[in-house]
Amino acid sequence: MLIVLFSIVSCKKEGAGGIGMFDLKYTLTYDLKDKGQVLSLWDDIHTISTLQGVVNREEPRLFVNYVVESGIEIDSYWWNKYRQPGEWLHGKDTIVYNDIVTLIEAYQNDFDGVVVYDSDIAATSNVASAVAGIENLIAIRYDKSPGSLYDRLVAKGPKLPVKVWLIHEDGTPLFSGQGDIPGTNRKSTGSIKNDPYIWFIENYMKTNRCNGKFGAYYIDQKWRENPQATVVNHHTLTNHDFFVSKRAFFFDLSPWEDEPATDDPEQAVGTDLATLKEFLSEAYRLNKGEKMCHIGGFPAWAFKYTMHAGGSHDDVPTEWEFSRIISAYNAFKDADAIGYGALANASFWQHFPLEEKYAQKWVTQDELKKRGYLTEDGKVDCENREFMIFYVGDYDASSWITQRTPTIWDHPDRGKLPLMWAISPVLDRRAPMVMHNFRKTATPNDYFVAADNGAGYLMPGMLQEPRDISGLPCGLDAWANHCKPFYEKWGLSITGFVIDGHAPGLSQKGLDCYASFSPNGIIPQKVPLTLLHGNMPVLRSDEDIQQEPKEGAHRIAQRVADRPIPFHWFRNILKTPGWYVEVMDELGKINPNIELLDAPTFFELYRIWLQQHPDAASGILNTENQNSISNGTFNSNEE
Repeated sequence: MLIVLFSIVSCKKEGAGGIGMFDLKYTLTYDLKDKGQVLSLWDDIHTISTLQGVVNREEPRLFVNYVVESGIEIDSYWWNKYRQPGEWLHGKDTIVYNDIVTLIEAYQNDFDGVVVYDSDIAATSNVASAVAGIENLIAIRYDKSPGSLYDRLVAKGPKLPVKVWLIHEDGTPLFSGQGDIPGTNRKSTGSIKNDPYIWFIENYMKTNRCNGKFGAYYIDQKWRENPQATVVNHHTLTNHDFFVSKRAFFFDLSPWEDEPATDDPEQAVGTDLATLKEFLSEAYRLNKGEKMCHIGGFPAWAFKYTMHAGGSHDDVPTEWEFSRIISAYNAFKDADAIGYGALANASFWQHFPLEEKYAQKWVTQDELKKRGYLTEDGKVDCENREFMIFYVGDYDASSWITQRTPTIWDHPDRGKLPLMWAISPVLDRRAPMVMHNFRKTATPNDYFVAADNGAGYLMPGMLQEPRDISGLPCGLDAWANHCKPFYEKWGLSITGFVIDGHAPGLSQKGLDCYASFSPNGIIPQKVPLTLLHGNMPVLRSDEDIQQEPKEGAHRIAQRVADRPIPFHWFRNILKTPGWYVEVMDELGKINPNIELLDAPTFFELYRIWLQQHPDAASGILNTENQNSISNGTFNSNEE
């Protein structure tokens, strides 16, 4: 499916209110085996993304067309949706630019110059993005070759002034990995990769010029060495614009303390981790421990820090270790993971006019009685019945929901079954147009809960004291204060999954924290099978079901048969509504007693059931009691 970018070429000047438009899809045709074309791809996208971040900071002024998924031009898809009559972009004047130099010249009065970085020191590309945001600059790689972007914009053409050099003007390296770090009072880390980051920390974070509320974890120039490791757009340069607009810090560092970073094997073990902790510690200081730090990005596991790149750790442990560490400093991630990690125009869409609130209705006990789920005396009728819910995920990344809307949300089978869509509400910062679209086009069978682990992906056990990684005081209050407004705005009262990973499970204080903003239920990993915390139902997570529909249905039926309670939760990742229809059709043949419920019905019935089974509510459950629990006559028998 091809969607053509619809735009009106206006004769008005950009400064008069028109939206500039630039098509970057030409870079998708480049030969990734040709180093020169790879350099050109990198340079054009990086420079334009930093330009977007600066000029879109206060209002939406520059839009690009770049991301393509399953033959669908994703940026065109969203542009066209809100270009319709009555929508936000209808009637806006646009100016199409067909040449990168002309584009940059058109906005030349809106930025103050250039930050030039070193092609041979990979980390300087990320530092350049951070500096660009803070200093109102655009980032350009140093390259005096004829026809390079540096040659066309700095050496020639508009001769843009260079305000910050991350390389000597003669092209020799500024950072050496030895002696003192230039422009600081710090000794070198011994790592030519880490020294530029320390330079940034000293000059921008410790001087309070950086915004500690936002960080960006995206791959640096090392991407150019292996651009075919995964989908081509996972250089994630188009993701930079939003974080440039927020004056965020940028980094690409390993979370592992037991081996050198795979992209810097000569460094002392743990050097990357030490720098990562320093970034996070400074962000915590800038936020006074009261605000959470929103980090965009994800470990680039196909390129670095895992067994795929010569390390000793697998993908998911690396994801979890990074999450564990950032959580200890009151930070969470907006998880732009490989596969669908590319996102363009977030600095543009951040200005989308959301409604004040998006309410959702909860179910009443009278309604449950009328529907036959409660007896007249208020007991849960679970005789010969098994209640099930799907965690429809993973939507903890702005990039994933933006890319997959056309193929998943727009699927013709959506609405045929009750589905619990688990979407992190904090995604409304970078993808508000997606969130709005979901609510406005939802069917009565679509219900929304928060994805892992609330308003952002962290490991809440690392917010609890003692916090051995950081030594900081408890962060639960900061997390609750962060989550509450998002839950209120989006009408959320359930957290569909809590990834505990390698962190401690939720303590009583941790559970209290979640009860304050997620009162109708949570699904953690490290809790008893059943629990009622105050009035908040808690159910331990079960399996991921990712198989083909027939096999998945059989696995669900087996798990239902094995479990000692009539309430069952299964997690699914990026499945279409059609997949769920096929699974349930097959499941009906295997066990017709299994009922797929909507989220309010599932969690309200589960709460009532817990209230009626005190031992289950207190976390005491023996698997031998399956039959007695299912027919409503649960007997106490400590596990």
